[in-house]
Amino acid sequence: MFDMMGKISEAKKKVEETKERLNSVYVTGESGNGKIKIVATANREVKEVNIDETLMQGDKEELEDLMILAINKAIENATNVQEAELAAAAKDVMPNIPGLGSLGKMFG
Repeated sequence: MFDMMGKISEAKKKVEETKERLNSVYVTGESGNGKIKIVATANREVKEVNIDETLMQGDKEELEDLMILAINKAIENATNVQEAELAAAAKDVMPNIPGLGSLGKMFG
């Protein structure tokens, strides 16, 4: 019982360390054939927004739609990286627990 509590505590610590490290892992989301690029951390924090100048003279609605697509893609990519990293961190500490693949979602 105490061994299991120790493993849970160790898993939480490992997950927190991983979350901290994910602040320096960057992902991108693009739309409009790369004319809009969003850079975010794997913790889903947007860090950069790059918009091609040609879009600035275009249709406002099109620009907004492309922004939404790029942001959503960046968030999707960040979520995928985050879930994989958190699950791997927890699995390193507690490798034989069924359903561990969804553990990252508990801490995310």
